[in-house]
Amino acid sequence: MPILINHWGAVLPDNFDPRIVDGLVSRHRVIATDYRGIGASGGTVPLTVDEMARDAMALIRALGFEKVDLFGFSLGGFVAQDIALKAPGLVHKLILAGTGPAGGKDIDKVGAVSQPLIEKGRSTGTDPKFFLFFTSSDTGRQAAKAFLNRLQERKTDRDNGPTSEAFARQLQAIEAWGRQAPQDLGSIQVPVLIANGEQDLMVPTDNSRDLARRIPNAQLIIYEDAGHGGIQPPPLFNTWRAVASKSERRNPRLSM
Repeated sequence: MPILINHWGAVLPDNFDPRIVDGLVSRHRVIATDYRGIGASGGTVPLTVDEMARDAMALIRALGFEKVDLFGFSLGGFVAQDIALKAPGLVHKLILAGTGPAGGKDIDKVGAVSQPLIEKGRSTGTDPKFFLFFTSSDTGRQAAKAFLNRLQERKTDRDNGPTSEAFARQLQAIEAWGRQAPQDLGSIQVPVLIANGEQDLMVPTDNSRDLARRIPNAQLIIYEDAGHGGIQPPPLFNTWRAVASKSERRNPRLSM
């Protein structure tokens, strides 16, 4: 079964952990996409999750797939949920990481939360993901450094990051999702794996718990001493992937 990756917003592959992709491609065909107006994709960045979901649905159909597994991280998780609700026949399994439901807790505040840490990154010459994706513990800082080092492994043909205008438009889409009316997640009938760190600053972890309560056939994994990038460290991801392969089981709650 092919896996379509919907990312957090920046370009693939140079802003997504290569070890995750390596692990997936060892067992699946993986389609990693950049949103419209991001990376190598032309056009203008959509201002709504609805538009992003419709783009992804059109891509799935254009590639000739009857069904796919959807892996949505952060903003990509919003998109994956919307696809599962709009076109349930296209979705075999759903993986939602570091994400939350429409109208979820404090999702509309992501700009206010993120901006000071983005500025901290700029002022210290540090990638903002060091502060945004990981905890401030020694373990979190080590995981952040290792993750950022892995992002630099590809030396040629690297993608440019999103422009400031593209980033601003994505932020508008995220905040609009946070203000949107709740969706009927109880209608999602496929197996769903939900994963997050226990200290997600960008999409508060309570949103993952909310998803797990509202989706009938969902599993929840919460990683201790981990943040928005909680799935990134390879040892945790290997555990996460093993659980994902058994995702037909109903409603366990796991803490790693």
